[in-house]
Amino acid sequence: MKAQIYVVKTREGWQAEMSIHAAIDRHFWMDGHYGGAGRLNMDKGERGWLLREELPLGDACLAVELWESVVLKRSGVKAAVDQQDKRMTEAVKVRMEASSTDGYEAIEILVACAEQAKRIAQEGKENVGLGRWLRFGSKQKKLAKLGEDRLLRLAERWERKEMSGWEGETEEGDGFVRRTERGAGSEWAERRERGVVSGREASWRKEAEEGEGMVRRTEREAGSEWAERREQGAVSDGEASWRKEAEEGDGLVRRTERGAGSEWAERREQGAVSGGEVWMERSEAVHCRAELEGIAAGAQRAAAMLQGRALLRSEAHALLSGAGGPGAAAGWSEMLQLAALLGQVRLGGSIAAADGGRSGAQGRRRRERRCLRCGSGEAAMHRTACAACGRVCAYCTACIGMGRSRECELLVTGQRSGLHGAERSEARGRKVLSHEQRLARWQLSPAQTAAAAKALQFVEAPYAGRDNKPEGSEEGPREFLLWAVTGAGKTEMIFPLVESVLLRGGKALIATPRRDVVIELDPRIRKAFPSSTVVTLYGGSEQRWECGEITLATTHQLLRFYQGFDLVVVDELDAFPFAGDPLLHYAADKSCAPGAARLLLSATPPSELQRAAKRGRLPHARVPVRYHRHPLPVPKLLQTPAVKQMLQQKKLPAKLLTALQSSLSRGAQLFVFVQQISQTEPMAALLRATLSCSAVAATSSQDAERTEKVQRFRAREIRVLVTTTILERGVTIPKSDVYILDADGSLFDEASLVQMAGRAGRSADDPCGSVYFCSRERNRPQQQAVSHIQTMNRMARKQGYLLPSGKGGSHR
Repeated sequence: MKAQIYVVKTREGWQAEMSIHAAIDRHFWMDGHYGGAGRLNMDKGERGWLLREELPLGDACLAVELWESVVLKRSGVKAAVDQQDKRMTEAVKVRMEASSTDGYEAIEILVACAEQAKRIAQEGKENVGLGRWLRFGSKQKKLAKLGEDRLLRLAERWERKEMSGWEGETEEGDGFVRRTERGAGSEWAERRERGVVSGREASWRKEAEEGEGMVRRTEREAGSEWAERREQGAVSDGEASWRKEAEEGDGLVRRTERGAGSEWAERREQGAVSGGEVWMERSEAVHCRAELEGIAAGAQRAAAMLQGRALLRSEAHALLSGAGGPGAAAGWSEMLQLAALLGQVRLGGSIAAADGGRSGAQGRRRRERRCLRCGSGEAAMHRTACAACGRVCAYCTACIGMGRSRECELLVTGQRSGLHGAERSEARGRKVLSHEQRLARWQLSPAQTAAAAKALQFVEAPYAGRDNKPEGSEEGPREFLLWAVTGAGKTEMIFPLVESVLLRGGKALIATPRRDVVIELDPRIRKAFPSSTVVTLYGGSEQRWECGEITLATTHQLLRFYQGFDLVVVDELDAFPFAGDPLLHYAADKSCAPGAARLLLSATPPSELQRAAKRGRLPHARVPVRYHRHPLPVPKLLQTPAVKQMLQQKKLPAKLLTALQSSLSRGAQLFVFVQQISQTEPMAALLRATLSCSAVAATSSQDAERTEKVQRFRAREIRVLVTTTILERGVTIPKSDVYILDADGSLFDEASLVQMAGRAGRSADDPCGSVYFCSRERNRPQQQAVSHIQTMNRMARKQGYLLPSGKGGSHR
């Protein structure tokens, strides 16, 4: 994708900007009215310069960054340029305010920065030759060096739109009213009588080219000639729509419509007209009140749909089109650009260059690139020739599964302020019950209630460091660990927290690494919150572009969000692929609104989180007992040969066969876990033959029918399911026993053994299911898993959470 860059002078000074649709920027700064929508820009620009050349998006963004860097350096500010730092941006504007008012200096620096950005992209390093492109001194010296003709060929000058009669429009009330030429002429005369017409307006209002010299026309003569030619039909559409201004000496020279139209036609034939200029030509002729109102309304609609999102250009287009937005790329790009000018979305390259690379042999520093969608650095970048921008372009290999993020690809980020610290207007006035009353309606167990109350207090507490943070800085998420055993009812414990956010007008996200867990949570969340909109996102989800009050998603889907949620719940944070993946951790961080709470759920949290919780550095709550208040089943050791040996001999050891038959006799369903995917089908065949049971199936992460088989397992159509760790979490079977074969294998650590063991005894009707560690010997992970389970049982008994033995409890 390509973009244009420009500089504009406002009351605060000169500033440089990037645009994907420059005509929108010109109207925004030089006019600012959008029909019935009124004036959208209260800081109207005085003048500006648009660089005619369309640059690759990455080069355009870098050129704007270089412009600000150069201005800061010239002004003597000793600070690094940060695109997100408002104070630096303001400093740039203030320093440029003192420069020449016509903007020659500003556009000359922008031209130099554009050339520098292109060289950096080609050479891949900082070039030390920027200074030779910058011309300083008086305007005459600068024009002599760069050349006035060359400057006018490189850039187009913008002037503030004056509401004069010959332009055909003026502001009345809050909209545009078309004036007749006669009425417009009267207005002009009235303004002259009041003395509010400048000398330049009076002398340069109309100028035509005749022969080789410039002849000044009186306003009356110019108007008469124009009207006469219009009556004769001698005025072309190009002549009428393209009135070109050029700078000559210290004044403005109006070209004749015939000459301008000829030059425009010649440039179009040569292919030297940019997309933005084509739109400008059209906009001068047909941009009426209805079109402007439509663009303004579309920008508001696009901004609302993109709130809290971070989408590539194609994804943003799909979102807007699917929600009834404009179908053509030009339509939605106009609206996105206006939304960006209004500060409602942020537009930029999905891969940005950043300082900090290593210096080469000649002392030149490379600019390392970083993916703004997934946070990956230079190591994840791969460069190929790009047809879109016409040069070698870097793309991110780390998040390529979610769509290609590359330097010339637009990243659209919807801006949304967090709820934390203040209720939304629509939520004010509602009567909020006390914590005790809200917790009571969910009918939680004593252990669940205690943990949920502590988490609820954390979620609704004001951010401790909020008032001490400097203005403009972003607050990170506040983390709370809910450390609960498998089957404790973690999902039910988060219901009061989600309710709290919804009551205050916020949005909640529940994310988990596994697709199967997301699918299982969907009906439970919808049942708990029937009046709220719920969106479920995973690979292939039909709700991909929908927006809801509650969002269920796999952790990979979080790459498409930015500060979109007031509560983020990360379930099973120690599970693959979330555990140890910095990309997914980055996605979880950026999905939180500033100051929002992030709840971490796990039965086996990583060791660093366990240490932080025990040392008081991480707020947390522990739930050592299941919701039915029975102790966890403690695994039993069965000494068996390796799975490979069983398959070779096509025979099960007697102890294992007896245990399996006993489980089936009591009506239980069986989880049989193996280490390798290649062993699932052969083991299922062996069990089918040995147990004389046809209801035996196998599944794994590579099984296309996994979802269907899990549903059949839940429906008891399958009695024995051979699987891998893909089903160690999130699948609940009311009456089940667990067999872990090759439990001493290297792929099974303490956490995975605890999670697999947690598939048994989850139902109050069958709380004492059996768990078997089947291996040749007991290794350290098995011992740690058994110790972990026994410790939780002792803690539950000590805190009085277990049922007394006379009421169905156990002494185990």
